[in-house]
Amino acid sequence: MMTSLFSMFDPTAIFMMPLNWMLMMGTLIFLPIPMWKFNSQSLMLMNFLIKSLNKEFKALFSNTILIKGSTLLPLALFLMIMINNLSSNFPYNFCPSAHLVFSLALSIPVWSSIVMFYWTTLTKSMLAHLVPSGTPNMLMPLMVLIELTSNFIRPMALAVRLTANLIAGHLLMALLGNTFNPSSYFWLIILLLQTSFLMFELMVGLIQSYVFSVLMTLYSSEMS
Repeated sequence: MMTSLFSMFDPTAIFMMPLNWMLMMGTLIFLPIPMWKFNSQSLMLMNFLIKSLNKEFKALFSNTILIKGSTLLPLALFLMIMINNLSSNFPYNFCPSAHLVFSLALSIPVWSSIVMFYWTTLTKSMLAHLVPSGTPNMLMPLMVLIELTSNFIRPMALAVRLTANLIAGHLLMALLGNTFNPSSYFWLIILLLQTSFLMFELMVGLIQSYVFSVLMTLYSSEMS
């Protein structure tokens, strides 16, 4: 019995082992493996998705930092978040994306590595971005503080956006699930509403993984 709606997000442990968090690695089995002579439909769909996103991420990256393999990081983020988001909508599963521990552990290290790379390789460009062109001399120190603050806030905004959207969707699914009663006269309408909302949540999980990876790419290209 749940003490509150938010208790469904609580991770459980058996013998001091956080089994729920291990589901993040278990989702790797959903990735299609090219082990057959002919590609399966899931593998062709995955290849089409990766190729389409690769072209889009290449267009988002700046030409000054675009090298071979630059799109591997956003593609890996997209696939990991997408599989976790989609699998968490089914019963007896755990949603790691609804925890700030998961989203912050993705956004902060990736963003910190990007910022450190830019400051070590493109130092002049990074210093120029701290003060936009046309800024009055009196406002230059303030603009530097504002730009530095925005760089620190961006990974936290990405993490909060991902977590808040998934928490809201799962709470609504839990509320709709408690209203289902097969003996009522409106059970078919409630079932259709629950099914449609489940499909909507699957789309939200897909869109949020896309938004996370695209914004990470856009933020990094803006700094160069």
